[in-house]
Amino acid sequence: MTKVLIVDDDADIRELVIFELQQMGWQAFEASNAEEMFSALDKELPDIILLDIKMPGLSGLEITQRLRATSNIPIIMMTGLGSNVDRIIGLELGADDYVVKPVCTRELAARIKAVLRRTKPDAGESQELSTSLTHDCRRFEGFFVDLSAHILKSPSGREIPLTSAEFSLLAAFLSAPRRVLTRDQLLEITRGHDDQVFDRSIDVLILRLRRKIEPNPHAPRFICTKRGAGYIFNADVETL
Repeated sequence: MTKVLIVDDDADIRELVIFELQQMGWQAFEASNAEEMFSALDKELPDIILLDIKMPGLSGLEITQRLRATSNIPIIMMTGLGSNVDRIIGLELGADDYVVKPVCTRELAARIKAVLRRTKPDAGESQELSTSLTHDCRRFEGFFVDLSAHILKSPSGREIPLTSAEFSLLAAFLSAPRRVLTRDQLLEITRGHDDQVFDRSIDVLILRLRRKIEPNPHAPRFICTKRGAGYIFNADVETL
């Protein structure tokens, strides 16, 4: 059963979201602030966290930063209308997606499923991967990528943690090396179609991924910008 932790200081929003998620057969539990959230995480790890940005005490942005220092649990941020700056900062800090308040529960459920599918196949349907599945692996410039297990290793063998959105972006580039991918294509791959998707989110994801795989993120060697066209992955990719 998919487990969702809702972190919001507004009790009415928590109650509404919990009710809707439980109607879908998911397990939902709640926290009203950072202290309650970390206490809940000590007892049980959720599959995904819904996190309000504006809260007393530690904000959702500060919580995201702390979580990403030790965990890759998927995070969907809940923001107010017109909070583009907060959304961008949230993505830069490692959030996987966002929804705008007032929350549309159908949209929220769809986003949860999409993020969980990116994190591990069939998670949104509460199914486990069969251990007999053949892993789909790639190699480029010494990096090793297991697309089935969502694992990226550096040439030295060190595992590099990626959020689900970052991994989806990398997988898209690996599927089309040395081909230009437009911004619209990357938005569809990493987020899905949504009228409220903003182009800057792709720029943020590109920046985050460059920081993790480029020798010099300021002079990228692998993920290169094609001005007016999109991005291209300049590396030979080997299928293992």
